[in-house]
Amino acid sequence: MPSAARAALPAAGLVLVAALTGCVSNATPGAAGATGTAAAGRTVTVTSTADACTLSTATAPAGTLTFAVSNAGTDVTEFYLLSGDGDRVVAEVENIGPGLSRELVVQVPPGRYLATCKPGMTGDGLRETFTVTGAGATADPTGAAAAALASARTTYVAYVRAQVAALLPATQEFAAAVTAGDDERARSLYPSARAHYERIEPVAESFGDLDAELDARQADLAAGQAWTGWHLLEKDLWPPAAAANGGTPYTPLTTAQRAAAATDLVATTRRLADLVDAPTFTVEPFQITNGAKELLDEVATGKVTGEEEVWSHTDLSDVQANVDGAREAYVAVADAVRAGDGALVDELDQRFANLDALLAHYGSAAAGFTPYDELTPAQVKQLAAAVDAVAEPLSRLTAAVTGA
Repeated sequence: MPSAARAALPAAGLVLVAALTGCVSNATPGAAGATGTAAAGRTVTVTSTADACTLSTATAPAGTLTFAVSNAGTDVTEFYLLSGDGDRVVAEVENIGPGLSRELVVQVPPGRYLATCKPGMTGDGLRETFTVTGAGATADPTGAAAAALASARTTYVAYVRAQVAALLPATQEFAAAVTAGDDERARSLYPSARAHYERIEPVAESFGDLDAELDARQADLAAGQAWTGWHLLEKDLWPPAAAANGGTPYTPLTTAQRAAAATDLVATTRRLADLVDAPTFTVEPFQITNGAKELLDEVATGKVTGEEEVWSHTDLSDVQANVDGAREAYVAVADAVRAGDGALVDELDQRFANLDALLAHYGSAAAGFTPYDELTPAQVKQLAAAVDAVAEPLSRLTAAVTGA
């Protein structure tokens, strides 16, 4: 589920808007005022406010870096590290509430990047060029550790490709039902088709505009942004009453609009398939582990609140898919982590098992799940606690992989 911030990311030829009050670099590597290991150039502190994104340094040495992001503003914010041309998300941390802090661990080679804060999670954000130099030691693993990480990358890339290979025909089948006006069939196909996407959503997010085109909710839209994707059709398949539509009677899509939306959904999904099937596609170990945490964050900030599938109430299908995807990402790197932190592996194995057992009470991917609006407040609270129990140790996974 993209935020309005991600929904505002343009396509691969990203236009870099020069904000009047953009990111501000106030130090050089090792300057006073940074925290953690910043004196050695390994931690970059980021302070986000309504009109500034202040970094402790504009440069850092290649290798493992930690961005310690604090929200000193009044709106929820996000932080992105983008490629220098802005068409790819290298890493991100979302949903940082006012007064809160989050850390983002990345492994980056020398080059030019864009550090971006998005207060209010809207617009293009506040950006600054961030340069990674070749002066630092990358501390690349060797021997068995290197082999384990290489295996993790191969395993996870294969998983992503398999999910997208299943997503495309499932989306085509769903789109055909929508176009034919077979609403009952389309509604039955909607959650199972989307599950393939929800399992690998962080990969789609890394391609900038794709996640917004496929998965933007109406509440995510920036001013003037066209609405496309799954949730546009979700609303038309489960049309809301006026009270749930801002007090205005819902106007159904015309037959032509439906067909166009369905065609667009398939075309965008095919673009995703082409990108992940490209010989050059890969995912670094830190991106695998950060992606696992992002999937659990998706559950905590969108699914357990019922905001993701606000009309269909198929949120539990999304929750299961997010958990499945997070687990597969974790399993891909587990062997690489085990030698250094076996206790973390054991803890995650148990907590994933507990969460799966809880979700099984409400259904399965094969049989379907209880509509989310039928859960009691106590059940929602229990689910949120189980998700948090996995998310906490999962947040330590990137550090275990990178040695941060």
